[in-house]
Amino acid sequence: MSAGRLTLITRDGCHLCDVAKDAMDRVAAASGERWAELDVDSDIELRREYGDRVPVVLLDGREHGYWRVEEGRLLRDLGVGAGQ
Repeated sequence: MSAGRLTLITRDGCHLCDVAKDAMDRVAAASGERWAELDVDSDIELRREYGDRVPVVLLDGREHGYWRVEEGRLLRDLGVGAGQ
């Protein structure tokens, strides 16, 4: 899906997705990891898998969480300190 370790699956017009993007920017700044955004409506398989359960955070291609970014847990799972 993406070249990096982090992917955020979003949808246009999704307020929670906008909040999640800000959180992903903070995680990226703290970890040095880049993240990629993927529109759930761009692919039928994504839409079938995630539907209205966006935003979804993928770490190394696996679901890490949805509806919100758990920044401390994500940082910890990226190996950045103990997270916050």
